[in-house]
Amino acid sequence: MVTEASDRSQLAVLGSPIEHSLSPAIHRAAYEKLGFDWKYDAVELTGESLPAFLGALDGRWRGLSLTMPLKRDVVPLLDWADPLVGLVGGANTVVLTDGGLRGYNTDVEGAMRSFLDAGLSSLESVWILGAGATAASLLVASVRLGARSVQIFARTPAKAGSLRELGESLGAAVQIRQWQDSPLEGDIPSAIITTVPGGAMDLVFDERVRSAATLFDVAYDPWPSAVAQSWMDVGGSVISGHDLLINQAIAQVRIFAAGTSDVPLAREAEAIDAMRAAIETPGEHVHV
Repeated sequence: MVTEASDRSQLAVLGSPIEHSLSPAIHRAAYEKLGFDWKYDAVELTGESLPAFLGALDGRWRGLSLTMPLKRDVVPLLDWADPLVGLVGGANTVVLTDGGLRGYNTDVEGAMRSFLDAGLSSLESVWILGAGATAASLLVASVRLGARSVQIFARTPAKAGSLRELGESLGAAVQIRQWQDSPLEGDIPSAIITTVPGGAMDLVFDERVRSAATLFDVAYDPWPSAVAQSWMDVGGSVISGHDLLINQAIAQVRIFAAGTSDVPLAREAEAIDAMRAAIETPGEHVHV
């Protein structure tokens, strides 16, 4: 029997570690507000187990969110991929259809929306800390918002060559720097983006940098992270990982509902408010 799309009601976020993921809370809040009778869980999963897990999914499944370390691992397992997946080399969204697995990337859109929500509609230069799949998405988002100069701080610079190629293919000048290089050299960028876990950010920034450059910290556990707090201490501008989480997730919900992120949802603004209320205390959402 062919399963109708309307019958597919099971969704989940996959990754490792996954215990503290906020995705179930925000997706469930959105589904309730939108009137979708869908279930959304969290599944602890590594790349080695991903092929078997995907192969065992039945017609009850509608879609998946993917986080560390699966965004790149899933790409060769897809039957179809949005061009953006090929560009950044990773998918964070999978839709199950009768024709197979369809992959999408909503991190780029989520990052752009987060910048715009913070009042940054144009970037000149950025520093990106980290060189993984999320860094690639933030690189594309930054270039699409106008950044033409990008410095990438990587613990293993030899592994960041693909990011240089990606940025240069989009028209940006990209420099790969050693993680321990002093981040105080050169001009102050429009934004500093950290894509590393909150507890692993060990670079220190001068007050003049923290006061002038917007910090986009994709981490949200713990929040505020130490680096975000250092920005707040001097009145610097901070974009929270909660912003990226919610903005990429609402794009996922669009895809799960209509197969594209281009179609806004009815009551979308209410759904976003419900998502934020599910994970933030009153007054927490402030771009400082």
